[in-house]
Amino acid sequence: QVQLVESGGGLVQDGGSLRLSCAASGSIFVISDMGWYRQAPGNQRELVAVITRGGSTNYADSVKGRFTISRDNAKNTVYLQMNSLKAEDAAVYSCNARIRITKWSRENDFWGPGTQVTVSS
Repeated sequence: QVQLVESGGGLVQDGGSLRLSCAASGSIFVISDMGWYRQAPGNQRELVAVITRGGSTNYADSVKGRFTISRDNAKNTVYLQMNSLKAEDAAVYSCNARIRITKWSRENDFWGPGTQVTVSS
């Protein structure tokens, strides 16, 4: 069984910073892509950033230059450093990992429960 657990969310002032972490644990053979998504009330879930196992990254236009995604493959952990936060960044942030649980299994997507990020003006 695989579990993803996020941490690091909370309340921050406009212009402030937060660092989110997401650790995957359980029966894991290999993790390929890892990413962060967010969903604000009334909105659809959207991709924030994604990182491949080799370190290639992709960001939503709205966060480019402010957010940085990184990962530690040895720890099965992905991070999201969020700087210059704005009110419109407030959302529930969820991590995603594409995981193969055995050498012969196909990849499946796993999700964390999410962590709330609130930005006060």
